[in-house]
Amino acid sequence: MTILSTLLVNTKHSEVSFAKYFKPLNNHREVSLRRLFAESDHVAHSSVLPARSVTTLPIEDMPKDGTSSSSAAFHFVAGLTTGCISASLLQPADLLKTRVQQSSSTSLLITLRGILAGPSALRQLWRGTLPSVIRTGFGSALYFSTLNALRQNVARSNLLASTGLVEAAKGNLQYSSSSLPRLSNVANLTTGATARASAGLIMMPITVIKVRYESSLYSYTSLWGAGSAIFKSEGFKGFFSGFGATAVRDAPYAGMYVLFYEQSKRRLSQLQRANLLGETSGLEKEMKSSTSVSINFLSGMLAAGLATAFTNPFDAIKTRLQLMPKKYGNTFKAAPLMVREDGIRSLFDGLGLRMGRKAISSALAWTLYEELIRRAEMRFEDKSEARA
Repeated sequence: MTILSTLLVNTKHSEVSFAKYFKPLNNHREVSLRRLFAESDHVAHSSVLPARSVTTLPIEDMPKDGTSSSSAAFHFVAGLTTGCISASLLQPADLLKTRVQQSSSTSLLITLRGILAGPSALRQLWRGTLPSVIRTGFGSALYFSTLNALRQNVARSNLLASTGLVEAAKGNLQYSSSSLPRLSNVANLTTGATARASAGLIMMPITVIKVRYESSLYSYTSLWGAGSAIFKSEGFKGFFSGFGATAVRDAPYAGMYVLFYEQSKRRLSQLQRANLLGETSGLEKEMKSSTSVSINFLSGMLAAGLATAFTNPFDAIKTRLQLMPKKYGNTFKAAPLMVREDGIRSLFDGLGLRMGRKAISSALAWTLYEELIRRAEMRFEDKSEARA
């Protein structure tokens, strides 16, 4: 026992380093590992052999199976930053999509020509940028922080695994482009949908104002003026026009996006690792930052394209409800009315624009978000090793 304790205590790897290379261990095994080190340290110090003390970190500060060590506030700020950047850059695409969806009698080319032929064309393309930035920025902040909290809880407590529906995802966690917890397909789908629906409900009032700002049916000059006009004409419920269609669109979209995104990252990382192993005669290496950025960006575009194609009808219905709530009433009334008036293709108005915008904005936001998280985690690990 004395020899075993001496070997455990004097090994060149501290407990922190050991835990770093064995992140796939679940919580119970990590607790057992900590107890083993603690018992070994006690025995070694009570023996006649010299021993070096072990520097340990609190269990809550140790990464677990891909879970994050960064704070919830950091995820909020990272989401806010990525949301504001993507909304500012891609506002013209969002405005054009709204104009095309407000009536099927127009097309993208006609709409674009009309804006460019008018006064202050550049300014008109970025009309509604302020409400869009507020909505997307804070919406992304709420979404990413909520999603992170849900995924961390599921990964750490095996919340869904106890029902038999979900198992923690397995695989090589070192060579991966992901900075997020590894969950099963069902967990990715449910956490993504729940986080988006929650954020969407909170941000619904600014979403309504944003859509009407972008439309040519309203001539609001300020956020306060828009809010006052909506409240006077429609009351408090006017700020939640189209929420049903928005929730039906956003929850499945976000769930499918996270599912497709994580699957795509995993497959592309495996392909990249296979190529790397072939080139280096089986030598395992950690993924380069440039490689992970490329994989995450491509995965974001593919995931957004697929999720957008499935959910576009609800986006078209949502736009009509928010622009003309008195005419279309609710989702169940709006869908058949749109088909009757403009045909089935009205449910897919703006699909190309939305797919292109979503592909770029989602890829940009998620890639930047994951890179910020990755750098924060690297800094945390460096500090942990320095304290060891």
